[in-house]
Amino acid sequence: MNPNQALWEKGDFTRIAALMRASGEQFVAALGVAPPLRVLDLGCGDGTTALPLARLGAQVTGIDIAGNLVDAGNRRALAAGLSNLKFQQGDACDLRDVADHTYDLSVSVFGAMFAPQPFEVARELVRVTRPGGRIVMANWIPNDPTSYVSQVLKISSAFTPPPPEGFISPMTWGVESHIVERFGKAGIAAEQISMARDTFSFTAADVTPVELIDRFRRYYGPTMNAFEAAEKNGTQDDLLQQLNALATAQNTATGGGISIAATYMKVTVQL
Repeated sequence: MNPNQALWEKGDFTRIAALMRASGEQFVAALGVAPPLRVLDLGCGDGTTALPLARLGAQVTGIDIAGNLVDAGNRRALAAGLSNLKFQQGDACDLRDVADHTYDLSVSVFGAMFAPQPFEVARELVRVTRPGGRIVMANWIPNDPTSYVSQVLKISSAFTPPPPEGFISPMTWGVESHIVERFGKAGIAAEQISMARDTFSFTAADVTPVELIDRFRRYYGPTMNAFEAAEKNGTQDDLLQQLNALATAQNTATGGGISIAATYMKVTVQL
């Protein structure tokens, strides 16, 4: 199996995505979607942004490498009665079943950034988006102290073995120079790319910071791998303590529940 597919099918990201729905709707609202519009949601998960896009009347295709998330997305679309939304399995590095210039808008929210070949991801996003269309990505920023997920990944990486030779960190998608270089290789001039910091939030009235970390431990592939590695050398308690401390420190909810902000890089490419 593709290692990236194995990573995201390992857990159940739907349990994390359930805490991101409100921010997903806000992200979509800011796109200014006006149907008719053909939209690709690449690395879509179970539809945190795909469903809001479809509710606005766009014709949406969600593509994800994880079969379990594709199945979950199709169930959500069916339950919502959204016949203009479909989910299918695919690799962001090789969208071989998608014709050139198929979409008016291609989005990827913390999805395609995890694909192992970033230059191929940029090339494919440009290829399947029509001239005059847009590409919008949301990518975590490396080592950003204001980004909860970036800090989770940073802590987790300290407990896992070194990556294989040739590994390119997904966090490099949050670095401006890398973004310009990757889309530049795909034929996009720097002046066609804009970048700005924005915020996604994890919110729930009935989930505590400790329970949030438990979800990451049981359902989020990278964190699951970190705990498996930590358990082999007896450092799992240290990992758990650091993650719990992070979630507690960054939680701004009062009176119970969670409200934890995560800064990200919003990338807009105008074709």
